[in-house]
Amino acid sequence: MSLNKVILLGNLTRDPELKYLPSGTAVAEFGLALNRRFRGQDGQQREEVCFVDIQVFGRQAETSAEYLSKGRQALIEGRLKLDQWETQDGQKRSKMRVCADRVQFIGGRGGNQSSPNQGASSAPPSPDMTDDDVPF
Repeated sequence: MSLNKVILLGNLTRDPELKYLPSGTAVAEFGLALNRRFRGQDGQQREEVCFVDIQVFGRQAETSAEYLSKGRQALIEGRLKLDQWETQDGQKRSKMRVCADRVQFIGGRGGNQSSPNQGASSAPPSPDMTDDDVPF
């Protein structure tokens, strides 16, 4: 048994590039930067940055290209995928990327960064609604 599941939260390093396959399926590609802050053995604060290429398909590719831009924060759920190819001069190449199953936009549309829970509710509760009226 194996499991190939990735969950990443980071900032886009470039605007999504939207393309369409011959079948008509939308494909968006963009980069994500993931920062890790930690204290080194010498006690100094350090930061490590990991850059990951993301690929997303279908309607999510179109909405990612429409609403995401460089610098925006996004939560990505997906799987690792190894692409392998050979160059024209015969060299073998490979690249690890994340194939996203779900892309969640974090923060406001104009680059306003907020916590993931801010803006989660679309409207304030009705004043005549009680806890007994909530269906869950």
